[in-house]
Amino acid sequence: MTVARALGLMSGTSMDGVDAALLETDGLRPLSFCPTLFAPYRDEDRALLRAALAQAIDLDDRTARPGPLADAERMVTDRHAEAVETFLRENGIDAATVDVIGFHGQTVLHRPERRLTVQIGDGAALARRLGIDVVYDMRAADVAAGGQGAPLVPVYHRALVAASGLEGSVAVLNIGGVANLTFVEGEAEPIACDTGPGNALIDDLMLARTGVPLDRDGAAAAAGHVDEAALAQLLDHRYFEAPPPKSLDRNDFSLAPVEGLATFDAAATHGLHRRLDREMFFAAAGAAAPRHRLRRRRAQSGADARARRAPSLRCAERRAIRLVRRGDRGTGLRLSRRSLSERPAAHLSDHDGSALASAGRQAGARGLTTSRDFAAKLRIQQRERRHEL
Repeated sequence: MTVARALGLMSGTSMDGVDAALLETDGLRPLSFCPTLFAPYRDEDRALLRAALAQAIDLDDRTARPGPLADAERMVTDRHAEAVETFLRENGIDAATVDVIGFHGQTVLHRPERRLTVQIGDGAALARRLGIDVVYDMRAADVAAGGQGAPLVPVYHRALVAASGLEGSVAVLNIGGVANLTFVEGEAEPIACDTGPGNALIDDLMLARTGVPLDRDGAAAAAGHVDEAALAQLLDHRYFEAPPPKSLDRNDFSLAPVEGLATFDAAATHGLHRRLDREMFFAAAGAAAPRHRLRRRRAQSGADARARRAPSLRCAERRAIRLVRRGDRGTGLRLSRRSLSERPAAHLSDHDGSALASAGRQAGARGLTTSRDFAAKLRIQQRERRHEL
């Protein structure tokens, strides 16, 4: 059995910083969770990223870097390099023992309906600086081929569920700037998509109202009252009626419905909105919404991972192993070698390599009991969508 050490790096739409996590894997399952690190962005870094997001709205060329985008790309690359250097130094890890780094970069625009997604970050420059092979540009090939851009994330979630010993129907919820959910049931193909806003809206609200880019411990939301009219407006969005696979841009939802509310009430309304969009994921599939209740409305920034329909695990396993062992063709990714040679990305219509690259992140898994009828209906929807494509 060949075992690889993959160092995953993630900077999500919460824009709070860089997460790094080391995972030992055979390409099939996580064999060992190793140390992790979080390196927060500075205030000036976040301001630059916000400027880059505003500039990216008008992009139609994913390689263009007008205005602040060029500076933001250099900053993102530098902060990831610094995070890796700190991670290796603090944990006494020799860079030569790391087989591959997964570098997602920072998403500044995601428009799969236009077959366009833009992540900034220079993978070749990162490889040169660190002397470690870097896999990057993870979403583009899948989106260009008509996908949503992140189908391997649910494959990792399924591996995580299996490693945790959970049985039956399990939902894995990740709340980043945008929230995404993966439904896992035995050997069936995972079903996943973005469910709606995560922390991005409430972070933006708190930054505009208080100058602090988060509602720490959900304190503001817990002190407020939900405005039913504003909540109804937030939930009246065409995205919630669309079946998976589907995904969101950070700016697909707006703060406009809560602009006239006091800060605490606006935070409380967004907190409930965030919960209900997950329940609507289940309801839209024809099953009852989960009966669980959130014990606390939380509004802390987290990691972003957008997910869509995944390939079967066996198929993904073979591709992941090929990526680790040879890193050559057919992965739909780009690989920057320590020798500085770059290999072009090959398009692969139903594959994205983000799980292997970012799998080290120790995502939390929470099981939600759902009906088998729910899973069956979602799979029927998937088949219908495939025929349409």
